[in-house]
This record gives sequence, structure tokens and C-alpha cells, in this order.
Amino acid sequence: MQGPTKMRFTKDHEWVVVQGDVATVGITAYAAEQLGDVVFVEVPEAGKTVKQGDGLAVVESVKAASDVYAPVSGEVVEGNTELADAPETVNALPESGGWFAKIKLANPAEVDALMDRDAYEAFLATL
Repeated sequence: MQGPTKMRFTKDHEWVVVQGDVATVGITAYAAEQLGDVVFVEVPEAGKTVKQGDGLAVVESVKAASDVYAPVSGEVVEGNTELADAPETVNALPESGGWFAKIKLANPAEVDALMDRDAYEAFLATL
């Protein structure tokens, strides 16, 4: 890896890391903390096409069930199937190993419109 990869964020607490034309998507540490202990995760299957804002995955915790929204448009190239057997990974590694899906970008400009970490931290301070 060549230095830290830029992570981008949504107001719904999803994150995106882009490598080439593929975006890895997950939920932020803040979102994982708000959910509490994650007990079930449903990730999308490869081949699913999503538009920015569409439901992408489902996370169930001891507190609630929540949708994870697609922060970018494109085609799912991989779902993190390991989360089915280890949903606690979302809590343990929310911004790394607990990712949900990899999406081949349809419109890379959507990534540029998302918040960087400083903007996201400022947004969290308003909640």
C-alpha cells in the first residue's frame, strides 16, 4: 500500500475507499458504536446494480435492524460473505475488515462529493 488511502464518508455513516475503479464500502466506527453488538449482516451478491442512496446491505444488532445505503452507484463485484459467520467483525473492525461490499464505480465523481474525514468529524460534532 502506498500511504493511507483516502476514506470518504456519507451523512448516513457509510465509508468508501476507492482503489482503481472499485469502491469498498462499510459503516463508520460511529455507526457501529450506535448499533451496539451486531448479530446479523446481509450483504449484496455480486452482479447487483445499485444507485447512490439505494439499500445495499442490512445490519441487525441487539438494538435495531438498519439498512446500509450505497454511497456510490455501480455494480457489486463482491460482498463480504465472511460477515455471515462473523457479524461481530463489523463492531471489531468497522473501518477495515468489517466492510460490506465492493462496487465497480459507475460515476467516480460521486466519490468526490462525499465528505473527507475532517468534514465527517465536523458533521459528527453537530449530532
